[in-house]
Amino acid sequence: MPAMSLSSRLNKAVRQQYLNLPQGEKSQITYIWIDGTGEGLRNKTRTLDFEPKSLDEIPEWNFDGSSTYQSEGSNSDMYLIPVRMFRDPFTLDPNKLVLCEVLKYNRLPAETNHRASCMKVMEEIKEHCMWFGMEQEFTLLGIDGHPFSWPTNGFPRPQGPYYCGVGADSAYGRDIVECHYKACLFAGINIYGTNAEVMPSQWEFQVGPCEGIEMGDHLWVARFLLHRVCEDFGIIATLDPKPVQGNWNGAGCHTNVSTKQMREEGGLQYIEQAIDKLSKRHPQHIQMYDPSGGKDNMRRLTGLHETASIHEFSAGVANRGASIRIPRQVGQEKKGYFEDRRPAANCDPYAVTKIIASTCLLYSEDKEESM
Repeated sequence: MPAMSLSSRLNKAVRQQYLNLPQGEKSQITYIWIDGTGEGLRNKTRTLDFEPKSLDEIPEWNFDGSSTYQSEGSNSDMYLIPVRMFRDPFTLDPNKLVLCEVLKYNRLPAETNHRASCMKVMEEIKEHCMWFGMEQEFTLLGIDGHPFSWPTNGFPRPQGPYYCGVGADSAYGRDIVECHYKACLFAGINIYGTNAEVMPSQWEFQVGPCEGIEMGDHLWVARFLLHRVCEDFGIIATLDPKPVQGNWNGAGCHTNVSTKQMREEGGLQYIEQAIDKLSKRHPQHIQMYDPSGGKDNMRRLTGLHETASIHEFSAGVANRGASIRIPRQVGQEKKGYFEDRRPAANCDPYAVTKIIASTCLLYSEDKEESM
C-alpha cells in the first residue's frame, strides 16, 4: 500500500454532513498566494456578509510573512492584494477562491511576486495579443516521497506503456487527475486537457490558451487545486523537474506561444524571427525557467528523455529533443505557434511568460543591457 496521510482516512461522510449546512447570506473567501520559496502556495479563509460578484468587493488582507519565508518577525505583516477570483469547488457556491499578489510592508512587490513585473510587460505588448498555453507535468508521490504505486523495493516496468495509457498496470492515480480536471472546470480555470505521461505516476494537464497575465493566474490556481485534491486523497503532487534519477523522464512545463501575427497567414516568418531572438538569450531564459536560477533544470535538460541540453539552444520542426519545437502542422500551414520546451515543471509562469514576451517582442541587441 502507498504511504497515505492519516487525514485522508478520516470519515468523509461526517465531513459532508457539516459542508451541507446552510450558511445564509454569508460567503467564505479563500485567499491564495505564492510563498517565499517561489514554489509553495499558502491559503487562508475569511467570511464576507455577501457573495462577491467582482474583485472590487473583496478587501485586501494581511498575513505573517515570517512564517512563509517572506519577512522577519520584527516586521512581519505582508499585504494580500486580490487579483483574480474563481468559484470554490471544495465548499461550492457562493464561496470563492481568490488569487492574490503579495506586497511588503512598504507596499512594494515581495521578492517572489513576479506577477507585478509580468503585468507591466504584458501591458506594453498588449497590441500583439500574445497567447500562451502551458503543459504542466507533475508526479504523484506517497507522503514518504516514494512514487505512487511503484513497488516498495524496486521499479515498475520500463517506460513505454504509460504515456496516454489505460489499465491498472499502466495508469497510476487517474482518480486524482479526473477530480482535478472537474475541479478546474467548476472553478473557471481555462483547462485544455490532460493525459498520462511517459513515466509511471507522472501526468500532465494543459492550461490555455490564455492571453497575457491570465496565463500565470490560471496556472497558479490550477496548481493550488491539484495540491488540494491530492490532500483529500492523502498523497502528494510534486513539480520536481527530475523526481526519479536514472532512465526516467523528467517533468517540464512546455510553453506554447503565439502572437496575432504568428496566427495569421504567413505567420511562420514571425515565428522564425522570435526563435532567432530566443537563440540569442538562451542563458537568460534558463535562469528564469526554474526558481533556482537553472539549477533544478540542470537535472532535467540533459539531452536525453525528450529534452535538449541545457548548455545549447536548438530548434526544429516536430523535434521533441530541441529547445524550441515547431509543430509539424505549423510547418505545413506556415502559421500558428511554437513550443518552448525548456521551462521546468516548478517554474513560475509569470517569470516564464514575462521573459518570452520581452525577448520576442521587446528585445533588440541594443537594448540587451537594460533587459
